[in-house]
Amino acid sequence: MVATDVDGTLINDDELVSARTREVIHAVVESGTPFLLATGRPPRWISPVVESLGYAPLSVCANGAVVYDSYTDRVLSAATLSVEALVELSELALHALPGAGLAAERVGASAHDAATPQFVSSPDYEHAWLNPDNTEMSEDDVLAAPAVKLLIRRPGMTSTAMYDALASHVGTLADMTFSTENGLIELSAPGVTKASGLVSAAEQFGFDLSGLVAFGDMPNDIPMLALADLGVAMGNAHADAKAAADEVTDTNSRDGVAKVLGRWWL
Repeated sequence: MVATDVDGTLINDDELVSARTREVIHAVVESGTPFLLATGRPPRWISPVVESLGYAPLSVCANGAVVYDSYTDRVLSAATLSVEALVELSELALHALPGAGLAAERVGASAHDAATPQFVSSPDYEHAWLNPDNTEMSEDDVLAAPAVKLLIRRPGMTSTAMYDALASHVGTLADMTFSTENGLIELSAPGVTKASGLVSAAEQFGFDLSGLVAFGDMPNDIPMLALADLGVAMGNAHADAKAAADEVTDTNSRDGVAKVLGRWWL
């Protein structure tokens, strides 16, 4: 089985799958080998990847909390933080990081389920990316429904510094990680990682995880890299991801994924 992160890994700096990478991925799929995305993105952000890839793969989203079938546009499973957990975690986060803003990622039955807002943020949450598709509401309302991720944003701090400040407070109450150094921490239900998401997907579809090849670039990829028989960090990866990997390939903009998979396909 092949599993790959998206941002900083599968797609290049123009947020596209290169022609070479697309060709190798199609060869993987045509050989009958399961190919999955494993990303911090929510399901609603998978469609641009599908369009660029020219293939609709099974996707482990939200750092392992969601298994999503991009071909049928169905959320197959979701592991959530309860309202009680969200409230407790938010109190701990705001105590450790005064001035931080909160947001929550929710999912419905499909990627663009309009029954409920999917990405909700408090008024003081400063977004870490351009063109956010959020619904702004009070802090209490942000925490009022189960969520697959609680996001803590503290502009002016690195994510590493935030992680260090929060770790002793959060403990085992949630799984904590980050996918950017831009002052953003992501909290999931305890034990939920990209590795647990891949295990869940494999169980649902009868995939064999032995021989797994996985690619990633950030700390949220480390559990997946450790799970894999061959964990590959990108040349542009965070130092911790490189340290956890079995090998380091080229960067995401120099077809690092394709250069490894090309050993067996094409």
